[in-house]
This record gives sequence, structure tokens and C-alpha cells, in this order.
Amino acid sequence: MSEPTQEPQRLRVVVADDQAAVREPLAAVLGLSEDIDVVAAAADGSEVLTAVAAGPVDVVLMDLRMPVMDGIETTRRLGEEYPDVAVVVLTTFADDDSILGALGAGARGYLTKNAGRQDITRAIRAAAAGQSVLDREVQDRLLATVRTKAPEQKQILPGNLTPREREVFTLIGQGLPNRGIAEKLFVSEATVKTHINNLFAKAGIRDRADAVRRAIEAGLA
Repeated sequence: MSEPTQEPQRLRVVVADDQAAVREPLAAVLGLSEDIDVVAAAADGSEVLTAVAAGPVDVVLMDLRMPVMDGIETTRRLGEEYPDVAVVVLTTFADDDSILGALGAGARGYLTKNAGRQDITRAIRAAAAGQSVLDREVQDRLLATVRTKAPEQKQILPGNLTPREREVFTLIGQGLPNRGIAEKLFVSEATVKTHINNLFAKAGIRDRADAVRRAIEAGLA
């Protein structure tokens, strides 16, 4: 007798946006995804923290400009109090302060509100898996910002990275997910994960978003 098919784990998501006209339709659309449950909709950062405390929550889809507590401060608080909860920023703002502030606070993904439903759900799934997805506009802006800094501000990578780890680092900096890196290098995703774990440990990298910044700062992207 065959074993029953196990249903994929559903991701528990909080949608945060101060505008009900954005928040409610977005929550409804995401709720149509077969692997996403929108467990709460929040109008500000304080409501996000309340929803996460009531949990469990896997991912917060976070607007940046909100009253009471903005998205950057909320992301920072989540990182301190609920480190297992991933944050994906969804905002109209793609300026340097917003991007660097959100990623520095610990956001794993950053999308502008031009993103479609597939882009958003992909970013949510990636964040839940510990990966990062950056909007192309955001990635280009981040790249331009870092490259305008003085050379002495670039972060030096440890010398014990293998050539393959440097290749993987470069492709992370270009925004490729694990599957894309595996296809590019003609290896398995499991092998890519091993390389990523090794280089993160050697370089003291926190997460995927941090890796993107570091790869750009090191001139690898």
C-alpha cells in the first residue's frame, strides 16, 4: 500500500501596509496561493509585532512608511525578538536610504510595488527558505550605490575562499537563486548549498541579503 502524499507546508504570512486599499487586496490575492496562509493584516509596525507574538508566523510582507512604527524599525525589532521570522519589503520607495536601511535591519527581500503576484510569492518562499530576492531596480540601485563609494570602503574577502566559492559568491551578488547558480555551474542545488554554507562561515555572512551587499562591495558582482 502506497504512503499518502504529504501536503507541502503552508507558509504563514503577515501583510503589513498602512493603506487598507493596498493591504486588503494584497492579502486576498496572496491567500489564493496554494502554499500561503495570510494569518494577519497589519496597519503599522506595532500591529505586526502583536500578530507575530500571537504566531506562529513565517514571513512578514513589510511596507516601509507606516505610522506608529515604520518598516525598518519593525524589521530590526523582529530580528532581535523573532529571528526565525523572515521579512520581505514591498514598498514604493527604492531610494538608497530605504534600501540600505531595510537590508541593514535584516530584511531578506526587497521588492517595489511594481512587482507582480508571482514575484511576491517567489520572494516569500525564498525568504522562508533563508534566501533573498531583490527587485532588479533595487539590485541595480544597490550596485550603483556601493560602486560610488571610495575603494578603501570595500570589504576585503577572506583569502581562504576556494575558486568555486568565489564563483558562487559572484553569482549571489548578481541576484541568482540557488537553482540558477546550480544551472550556471552545472552542479546540483545541494552542492550549491554546501558552497554557500562554507563561504558564509568563512566570510562571517549573516544571510543572503548580506551576501549580496558583500559581493558587490568586494567587486565580485
